[in-house]
Amino acid sequence: MRNTFANEVTALAREDPRIILLSGDIGNKLFDDFKEIAPDRFYNCGVAEANMTGVAAGLAMMGFRSITYTITPFATVRCLEQIRVDVCYHNVSVIIVGTGAGLSYASLGPTHHSCDDIGFLRTIPNLTILCPCDTIEVRAALRAAVNRGGPTYLRLGKKGEPTIHLKNPDFQIGKAITVKYGTDCCILSTGNIMPVALTVAKILEEKNISTRIESFHTVKPLDLLKLTELFDQYSLIVTLEEHNLIGGLGSAVAEWITSQEKVMGKLLRFGTRDEFLPFVGEQEYARHYYGLDSQAITVEILKRLTRT
Repeated sequence: MRNTFANEVTALAREDPRIILLSGDIGNKLFDDFKEIAPDRFYNCGVAEANMTGVAAGLAMMGFRSITYTITPFATVRCLEQIRVDVCYHNVSVIIVGTGAGLSYASLGPTHHSCDDIGFLRTIPNLTILCPCDTIEVRAALRAAVNRGGPTYLRLGKKGEPTIHLKNPDFQIGKAITVKYGTDCCILSTGNIMPVALTVAKILEEKNISTRIESFHTVKPLDLLKLTELFDQYSLIVTLEEHNLIGGLGSAVAEWITSQEKVMGKLLRFGTRDEFLPFVGEQEYARHYYGLDSQAITVEILKRLTRT
């Protein structure tokens, strides 16, 4: 995902002289092409991410399209006041890009995990939250964010994520994308955990359970029309995210349910627990610990389908 982001932001910089890229002392070689075509529009702000965010907001107030880039917890939690006051309060065009989101950097310990970022940021007015599931959605989300303007958080994985979409989908901010059709239950997935959702669907298909999958690439604003459609059509709706069960996609959907007079479908949420990961391991190990692997998810879905 990060390589795709670098390629796409470089392409955008060629097209739009307003694009300015600010880095928190990472990705220097990653952005060599960007620096070659726009050397005066790349700033390495060093290990000073809060300052980077403030600078980005100031440049946006001057008419630029600012994009900040660094490891997710350093782009978000460390800069929360600047995101809230400098960017969102002034409603300026800054795209905050966090790379290695969720458990992508599981092996580096909790300081590099970001299973709370959506929860923090979802409460801030004016901020759009985008969590693409693959490189195709990364390109589309970045372009859509630049064209739309305003404060945006773009939540990326790391590298090596598989391509999900066989062709460019009709990507619109706030509109979910149907990845797979099915008739018995539906999984709403956000971000780079989509391959797990597809594996779960394959296992369920082998048990004659037809599973629909939706890419909820936009966590804020939610696709409310799609939620209404799905909860009227399916007896079980599953949310899947590499984020704390508190504050993420599942929480947002649950909040929406409380505002409805009646919904037919039941909600089952999968995410990380309200704890710091007590062990060190790679991303797959961390997912297994939190029950975010395909086998564990399938077992819970089958239990719930049996009850319904």
